[in-house]
Amino acid sequence: MIEFSAVSPLTVRTRFIAHAALFLAVAVALPVGFHAFGVAGRVFLPMHIPVLLAGFLAGPWCGLLVGLLAPVLSHLLTGMPPTYAVPLMSMELPMYGFVAGMAYVRLRLNVYISLIVAMVFGRLMFALGLLMLGLFVELPYTVAQFFSLGGAMVAGLPGVLLQIVFVPLIVASVRRDSRG
Repeated sequence: MIEFSAVSPLTVRTRFIAHAALFLAVAVALPVGFHAFGVAGRVFLPMHIPVLLAGFLAGPWCGLLVGLLAPVLSHLLTGMPPTYAVPLMSMELPMYGFVAGMAYVRLRLNVYISLIVAMVFGRLMFALGLLMLGLFVELPYTVAQFFSLGGAMVAGLPGVLLQIVFVPLIVASVRRDSRG
């Protein structure tokens, strides 16, 4: 007997587009809220949270797409992130979303392990982008400064802590609500 799926390909595409649009809108709006209160995005990394959630909740391809588009769209609409950071974040954030989705959804790893792995890969991609882009244009800091005690890596630790606390809580809450 042939069984037909209850979900059509059109429904799957529509759901993917809706999820991507939702997470993309949050990825653009959340940093605006942080900046409105004078809190630097470089410290709390607010754009990272919706990208990670897209990977965890809508899958790796949605996380990748949201991560790729968010910095560009945000820059065009709000002027943030600064021009030099757009290509760097356009390498870092897709890696966050994709790896989070692959580790959690496909490999079924624990949410915390998936999050840490995604963060490591994303930050390494940022450093690689910094190294590559630094060959062609002058940047405000180098790869060595990025990883130094006063660099962006350390400056972003409050954001990393926010992600470690809130992303698993949100993922667990959404998963729990969707099951029952």
